[in-house]
Amino acid sequence: MQFTIHQPEEWKNVVNQIIPNLQHNILLLRGNLGAGKTTFSQFLLKELGSDDEISSPTYSIVNEYNTPKGKVFHFDLYRLKSVDEAYDFGIEEYLDNAFLSIIEWPEIYKDELESYDFHEMTITNTESGREIEFN
Repeated sequence: MQFTIHQPEEWKNVVNQIIPNLQHNILLLRGNLGAGKTTFSQFLLKELGSDDEISSPTYSIVNEYNTPKGKVFHFDLYRLKSVDEAYDFGIEEYLDNAFLSIIEWPEIYKDELESYDFHEMTITNTESGREIEFN
């Protein structure tokens, strides 16, 4: 699926089209700094029914949110220096026990994800907005 948005409120339409297509409990988010990964996650979690305050997990590495369907874990692996750091904080346990895991900057953990089914979403900044590809 591909989308183009020009205004932040258009994320809601993107989210409403993606939710029915979420077949796996892991969503990898790719995009440059400021592309809108956390903004997308905020809209997604609200549409999934979370009443929690949603923020970037940049410094905490993982944030946990409640939804009516179960726990959602939102990861930001940008600051990790090695895959061992992901194992140290127990990433596998999170992935195995989540309704949904959203992983920003998944590159350091990509090889380990090969045993999981997942979706990928790439957000690209353009002069007039954002191009989004979801699969």
